[in-house]
Amino acid sequence: MRAVYLTGFMAAGKTSVGKALAEKMDLLVIDLDNYIEEKLAWDIPSIFERKGEIYFRDEEQNALQELPISDIIVTTGGGVVLRKENRTHMKKHGYVIHLEADVETIFERLYQQDGRPLAKGKTKSEIEQLAEKRQPYYEDADLTIQTDGKTIEQITDEIFTWIKSVEIA
Repeated sequence: MRAVYLTGFMAAGKTSVGKALAEKMDLLVIDLDNYIEEKLAWDIPSIFERKGEIYFRDEEQNALQELPISDIIVTTGGGVVLRKENRTHMKKHGYVIHLEADVETIFERLYQQDGRPLAKGKTKSEIEQLAEKRQPYYEDADLTIQTDGKTIEQITDEIFTWIKSVEIA
């Protein structure tokens, strides 16, 4: 089976859904950010602080291309879609599934989390502007799922059903 790439804005639920989907489908799941952290032996905030966003995006692109392209779920970082090369790679080698959440939901989740360098100290309005800027890139997905008000199991079931329908076709 082709790779499944979960995209979406920060805190949209990619990691949680990816783990559940991988368990349901008995596939390996790799979180792209975790993969980069292990590869570089730095956490994401340190990479941004020490090397900057461009360096991180280069490493992100390299990491994406290093991963298997079949029988895997890849949970991506929120900005992976910013580079056309990444979007092209994901579309060519797998199914791109965009998890979408309202800004209100995202802001609440970000407020409860640490380790998001592009969200640190941002207001809800600034988060909304960043999300709107990225929205056209997220829309280049094979499937978009609105996650608000749904359980991880419901989201996972939707994705699983969709994948089975396109794999059979």
